[in-house]
Amino acid sequence: MPSPKREFFDQPEVFRPTADAADAAGRAARRGELRRLARGLYTWNLEEPEDLLVRRRWVGISALFFPDAVIVARSAVEGSPAADGSLFLDSGPLKANPGTVSLPGLSLRPRHGPGPLPGDMSFGALHRSGQARTALENIRPSRARSGVARTLSPAELEEWLERIARNQGEDELLRIRDEAGKLATTLALGAEQEKLGDLIAALLGTGETRLETAPGRARGRREPFDAARASLFEELHGALAGHVSPRRAEVPDPRRAFSFFEAYFSNFIEGTEFEVDEAERIVFGGYVPGDRPADAHDVLGTFEVVIDPELRTRVPEDAEDFAELLKTLNRRILESRPAKRPGEWKQAANRAGGTSFVAPGLVAGTLREAWGFYETLPAGFARAVFAGFAVTEVHPFADGNGRLARVLLNAELSAAGLCRVVIPLSFRSDYLGALRAMSRQGNPTPVLRMVDRAQRWSSLVDWSSLDAAAADLARTNALVHPDESEERGLILLDPPGPDGHGGR
Repeated sequence: MPSPKREFFDQPEVFRPTADAADAAGRAARRGELRRLARGLYTWNLEEPEDLLVRRRWVGISALFFPDAVIVARSAVEGSPAADGSLFLDSGPLKANPGTVSLPGLSLRPRHGPGPLPGDMSFGALHRSGQARTALENIRPSRARSGVARTLSPAELEEWLERIARNQGEDELLRIRDEAGKLATTLALGAEQEKLGDLIAALLGTGETRLETAPGRARGRREPFDAARASLFEELHGALAGHVSPRRAEVPDPRRAFSFFEAYFSNFIEGTEFEVDEAERIVFGGYVPGDRPADAHDVLGTFEVVIDPELRTRVPEDAEDFAELLKTLNRRILESRPAKRPGEWKQAANRAGGTSFVAPGLVAGTLREAWGFYETLPAGFARAVFAGFAVTEVHPFADGNGRLARVLLNAELSAAGLCRVVIPLSFRSDYLGALRAMSRQGNPTPVLRMVDRAQRWSSLVDWSSLDAAAADLARTNALVHPDESEERGLILLDPPGPDGHGGR
């Protein structure tokens, strides 16, 4: 394959030759040493498909045709060319009617304008309009004769502004409104500036403009929610709505062995680790270790919730009751930790590993959104899985969220007469991995399989006494520490059946 002459190696990957070098570039292209992408536009990259190359180098290429241009309108929001390759530009005041430049994978759609203004930002060799200018220019309606529209639709603009408020705070909307007032005359967008002010007022709950999107309306009601989490809830709801799970009846628990291990394992998962015999003394003997009184009360508090005849089967009746139930359960579980403000929505952001949970200001609204999906699911397994995931994903309190999620999941099962779920030590990685798959990839299948597996195992253990249960737990690897089970490749086994054989 021919290779480009050395004289062009010093050029950018995509370039426009100077007038003196134009003829040489043309000859090199005819010899196959360069590739001509458009009139006066060449590359020494002879292998990459033209459209992919142009899309990868779109910033530099745009600046070759329209130096010092500003990325505006829809493109300023999206930060890149649209799916059809459209890139909307303010090419400056020098040329009254700049024409569209069509390239492989990229369509430059410039308009005459003032060029860079205060608040606009450098963007490689171009500029990108600031948020106030972007909002002003996008509130003007436009129609697409071909390709995407130059400006956002009213719903898209509303979603963008709501997202700014969610991520940067509502004061940022006020700043955008004030900055837009300073730019309106220069851009000849006085009427648009008034419309923008009305839209922002509605989003802040002080205006009458009709809002079009669910996140926008929720913010206007002063109940903003996490739209990304709402999308996850919708995905999980779709998987659960048609899911048919085996009906496993709730197992007898005459000596509270099931309830004990449910509480024990639920705390162990969260890092509150005791040996089984010490935990038995805490729960059944009133023992409080002098060096860990709060940890002991966490285990005891969880146990008392799961044996409470009302709370173990309590399910919410409406959105308000859902919120109050969560507060009640969290308060009971963490009653020995007043510093954690049990029963009060979190005031600071929380995270686990690489996951940031719902921001404090979005907790109430996001739980209300979750309720809308929850109440349309069938009682039992579907509601249990959904409720447990929703609480885990929101993490509404400063502490105790994982234990709360599992208590709520099991209350849904008990209310339907179904076997509750215990998450044993060796199953911890499966449990957390399934939740991560749903949270990070929107994949509900592992969550459904995980809860089904845990329920099947829980339904097969002999819970007639602590000793009988402990024997089954030992035989099934349930008591193996999560780290050890991973190191040794041990999996959770089913208890031995009547023939003396167990399995997965």
